[in-house]
Order: sequence, then C-alpha cells, then structure tokens
Amino acid sequence: MEKMVFPTDFLWGTATASYQVEGAVRDGGRGECIWDTFSRKPGAVYAGENGNVACDQYNRYPEDAALMADLGFKSYRFSIAWPRILPEGRGKVNKEGIAYYRRLCDELHKNGIHTCATIYHWDLPQPLEDEGGWTNRSIVEAFEEYAKICYSELGDVVDMWITINEPYCIAYLGYLHGVHAPGYRDQKKALAAAHHVNMAHGAAVKEYRKTGLKAPIGITWNPITPRPATNKPEDREAADFSRAFNTEIFIFPCLGKGYPEILTKSFPDLIPVKSGDLELIAQPVDFLGVNFYNDYAAAADSGSPYKHSFKPPWQDTTAMDWPVTPAGLERQLLWLAEVSKGVFGKAEMPIYITENGCACDDIVTHKGRVHDKERVKYLQLHLAVCADVIKRGVPLKGYYVWSLLDNFEWAYGYTKRFGIIHVDFKTLKRTPKDSAYFLRDTIAGYGEW
Repeated sequence: MEKMVFPTDFLWGTATASYQVEGAVRDGGRGECIWDTFSRKPGAVYAGENGNVACDQYNRYPEDAALMADLGFKSYRFSIAWPRILPEGRGKVNKEGIAYYRRLCDELHKNGIHTCATIYHWDLPQPLEDEGGWTNRSIVEAFEEYAKICYSELGDVVDMWITINEPYCIAYLGYLHGVHAPGYRDQKKALAAAHHVNMAHGAAVKEYRKTGLKAPIGITWNPITPRPATNKPEDREAADFSRAFNTEIFIFPCLGKGYPEILTKSFPDLIPVKSGDLELIAQPVDFLGVNFYNDYAAAADSGSPYKHSFKPPWQDTTAMDWPVTPAGLERQLLWLAEVSKGVFGKAEMPIYITENGCACDDIVTHKGRVHDKERVKYLQLHLAVCADVIKRGVPLKGYYVWSLLDNFEWAYGYTKRFGIIHVDFKTLKRTPKDSAYFLRDTIAGYGEW
C-alpha cells in the first residue's frame, strides 16, 4: 500500500445541497421552488418522491455538525435555499430563513468547521420560473438581488462563497434534456439559460466586490471533457465539440475567453449575447470548483444534433451505472489548470474539487455497520489522483466528498445513496459508513491506496 500525502493546509470537506437534505419545505416561511413543483409531475421523479422531509437537516443540523467534527472534516459546503431567503424570488426578505443559516453557520464554527456557502444549487423559486426562469433575462437582476441579501445578512458567518453549482445541469438537464426541473426539452431555451446563468454568476461576483467582504468567491462547474473513442480525426473532432458544447460554453466566458467559436458558428443567434454581457460574465474570481464523477469516450455521430455520442465504458460502474474513471479526473484537472493559467492576472488559479463520490447499494448489517468497500475503493483511486497532480504542480487546494448524507437524489428520489453517512429514511437515523472512517484516516494523514 502507498500512503497518500497532501499539503498540511489542504482543505478537507463534505458537501450537500439544500433541497436534497433540508426538508422542512413548509417551515420557517420558505416559499415553493421548482423542485417542489417538478416532484408533483407524474413520472418526473421516481415513485413520486420529493424533498419534503429529505434528511431533515433543517432540524438536525447540530447532529450533522458533530458528526463532521468527529470525522475530522474542516469545511462544510452547503447551499442556501433561494425560496427560504426570498419566498417570492424577489422582494420581501424572510428573516426566518436568514436566521436558520446563521444558526447553521454558528453551529459549524462551534465545531471548528469552515463554512462554504453555495448561493444557488437548483432550487429556483417557483414564481421566477413562472416568469420564464433561467430563459428570461430578468433572472439575472433577480439573482443579483438575492446574492446581495446573502452577502449582507450572512457575510460575517460565511468563510467561502460559491455563486452557482453546475451551470450545465441547470441549463441542459433542466431545459434541454428535461430530466431535471423545470423539465423542458428545448434547445433555444437551454442556450438562453446557459447565457443567463453565466451572466448571473458575473453579476453576483461584481456585487460581491462592492461589499468589502474578504472571504474567497468562485463558481463550481461539472466539466465534461471526454476522450476521443479512437484516434480517428472525426472522433477527435467529436470530443472537441462535446467539450465546447458541454463545458467551454460555461467555463470560457467566465475566464474572459468568450464563447467558443465552434459554438457561435454552430448555433448562430441562439446564445443571446448583448453588448456588455461578456464583460459582466468575466468577473475575476478567487478559485474554481470542479465536480467530478466520471468520464466517457466520445465518437462522431452524424445522427446527433450535437455531432457526437458517448460510447459504452469498459470500466466498473457504480449504482448510477456511471463508469469509475479516475484517469478522467487527472485529465480534467490538468486541462483546467492549463486553461485557467494566467487569467485575472493570477499565475495560477486555485482549484477545489467541490464534489466527488459515488452511489453504492449500501446495506446496514445486523451489527449496525455499513461496509461500503466499493465507495472506499472509488475514493482511494480519485484521492490518489489528487495527491499526484498536486506533486505535478496543479494548484489543487481542497477536496469535498459528495455527499455527507444519503439524500434526495433528484429524479432518482431516494433510490441512490451517495452519502458517507447512511440515512434511514424512515427514522432519519445517521450511521457512518466505512467510507467515512476511511476519510477520517486520510484527513488525519493515514490514507492509503
């Protein structure tokens, strides 16, 4: 076995999202969000499940903070629920919502845990979706208003800010593929949403710089950077197009590089750019967040409107049927470090892995243990990559495992378990899994692979 070595200041964290863990959807003055609505749509979510109770972290956050502290985690990445702060999406502030997140941050700090707040992780207030949601340019101003309230009300208790989680999923899963809320399948809507999400990020960072707050602020992407299925030129071109359509459309404008030419030529007039938009998007950030789960091989596909399709994997797969591809994480980190080098006047841009993990078919034994050996192996493989790329000069500063808790896995309901802590969804009992103890040892400096 080889020991994994990380810098002494490496930030070890775990992550969740508000709709997936909080529950209490009708408590504390919270308004309705698009996932409340989408969950009621027949066939949209497995078995009609929803986040009404989820893990009840809204009430059980002290227990969860204590569990994190016991395991040695130094940071908790949570998301602020927009409808808890502004039940109508804009206008009157819900003080009960503010009070909840202050209590959460205070409890985390009491346990020695750094607070990392994601401003938007998919729970758009339904009144804003009724106006067109992310397809309506007015969403940018609404998000700016919401972000300013987060800064003014929570800026003294938040140690690190992330503007938006996974713009790809917001724009494409929600408006192109229809598998996430609000459930549209419309290319024009999806590309408009992509641009407006980018703009909202820029507007939020621009407003943050006016506050005088010193905590770092960045954004989290889930880059799709597939390898070519073969060495044929057409497959290489397919992989390049996939990276441009799925990833560079979000990353490049934020880094001041504009939209990839291959996309502006392929979809003329569908990305609704107006004068000043690109300047707004390209606000200097302090770090970049990467969510990584898997990687695929792309091949040319003339029958696809996006010129490519993904080929079947040969690797072992998780309970989500996703391939286990740590080499993809290595390629992705090296690529992102390269494309972000020198932007905003920085010699190198700090990178955090803000989500990484896998779903397994976990079982609690009669002795009350969860021996999730597949997850331990997955984490070992990916953390070994992290340790290696740091040695090679990648400015990787921290790692957040997804997820702290088994939770509401979006359209899959409660059928997929990503947590390092098992949740019995009938009793809400928490049980740390072997993966939690593996990470405890790794954080303490005894991680092996």
